[in-house]
Amino acid sequence: KANNLTAKKWTKDTKIGEGTYAIVYKGREAATGRQIAIKKIKVGQMKEGLDQSAIREVRYLRELKHPNVIELLDVFSSKTNLNLVLEFLETDLEAVIKDRTNVFLPADIKSWMAMTLRGLEYCHRNWVLHRDLKPNNLLIAADGELKIADFGLARDSTDPAQKMTCQVITRWYRPPELLYGARYYSTGVDMWSVGCIFAELMLRTPYLPGESDMDQLKTIFRALGTPTEEDWPGHTALPDYTSFGHFPKSPLKLLFSAASAEALDLLAKFLIYDPRKRISAYDGLHHQYFFAAPYPTHPSRLPKASTPLAPRPLPPDELDGKDAAPGVKAGGNKIGTKRKASGNHEERERSVPRKTLFT
Repeated sequence: KANNLTAKKWTKDTKIGEGTYAIVYKGREAATGRQIAIKKIKVGQMKEGLDQSAIREVRYLRELKHPNVIELLDVFSSKTNLNLVLEFLETDLEAVIKDRTNVFLPADIKSWMAMTLRGLEYCHRNWVLHRDLKPNNLLIAADGELKIADFGLARDSTDPAQKMTCQVITRWYRPPELLYGARYYSTGVDMWSVGCIFAELMLRTPYLPGESDMDQLKTIFRALGTPTEEDWPGHTALPDYTSFGHFPKSPLKLLFSAASAEALDLLAKFLIYDPRKRISAYDGLHHQYFFAAPYPTHPSRLPKASTPLAPRPLPPDELDGKDAAPGVKAGGNKIGTKRKASGNHEERERSVPRKTLFT
């Protein structure tokens, strides 16, 4: 009965996205007419492991409350479907990047980067790895605020000894340690993805577009040089290590010729081969890049996609069904210990350098 009452609070309208296991609709709150999105997950039809993905997404979105993380408003079931009611966000960063009527100023890129790092720093502070950061999972609200979305592949990072799947993160944004089969990793995997997004904002095209997992590694090495044992101790012992010969290292400045010295330094710190040495989201927010002029554009003045998102296929899920925490059976319904998300408003403000606040 309570579930039926919850379902009646929300009205489903047009379909705005569809994948193998989920459909996203635009909708309204019945009482107020407020626009919302309903993500209908086909729980009963999922392959092994993907039921767990749906449970994780609900769990993390219930716990994480931050201006730069999408807000989960409600959850209800219908037949074999799990319905997530989310705040409606009219476009995503991928659509903005692809809109060639837009001109990006350095201050615009800095603004999107600041919002991405704020949201991610909050997730990492609360021991959550996103594991699928890419431009079309960074949604844009009508007021220009960027919000991290799609936590279906997210995981706890509380136990460094926990073995996890390497089949996460969309290939072009996947770090080399996962491409080499690493099963033990932490927040560094998300930071590599942020570096790829930063590069894409500057180039207006994906930075490392590999055609297969092996080609992805070659693409990375061509761009950044082949890592040595000194650069990345222990990488030759990773499960899927393969040698691709020697590619020389070339300065980022050659490709990113218009970037400031501070931007190039931050980009290089995101794209360090050794994940233990990669810059953290917290340190990224405190990098000199955010203190140097120009200061970030106010979100309301950022470029937008000229047309709303049309219905589009959702990307296929990348989950092998073997990535389960202790006591959690993939495809089961045990979700482990609930953590309280830390960080009140004052803590969030303290975690961001003063000059990353928008002007």
